[in-house]
Amino acid sequence: MAHVELSLSEVFPPSAGASTAPGFDNFGQWCSTVTQADEPCLLIDAETTVVAISAAGCELLGLGKPEDLIGLPLLDGGLRLVDFTAYGVELTEQEVDKIPPLLALSSGRLARGLLRVRAAGDDAPDATVDAISTPVLTDGAVAGSLTFFSGV
Repeated sequence: MAHVELSLSEVFPPSAGASTAPGFDNFGQWCSTVTQADEPCLLIDAETTVVAISAAGCELLGLGKPEDLIGLPLLDGGLRLVDFTAYGVELTEQEVDKIPPLLALSSGRLARGLLRVRAAGDDAPDATVDAISTPVLTDGAVAGSLTFFSGV
């Protein structure tokens, strides 16, 4: 027969006046996490403004420094998306609306897809990345999207 042992330890309550609530709401916590992340990731708000991006995300997407992108609209911050044809034609507005970060915002669901990103330098090769995006909720409503990238 199995033997189960249970032990109880003393509970140490927080000191008087100490807050037990997290310092940020859900969106703020993700902002802090993305800013410090070693993984390539991006957080945008509901208006598609870049709220946080990791240094690895900037490097993978060829976007410069994180502090140069914060506060800019995602597609006006230098992110140039092209199609998968041999010529690499820039995506139309209708096609851009279907990229995972924006699709997660509009659908409120997980979105995944491949992106082909044109680097800033003319001689730099295009990068293909796998993007997985999830909506980020605040008070039950979609407040933004969080995207993780992986080079392909």
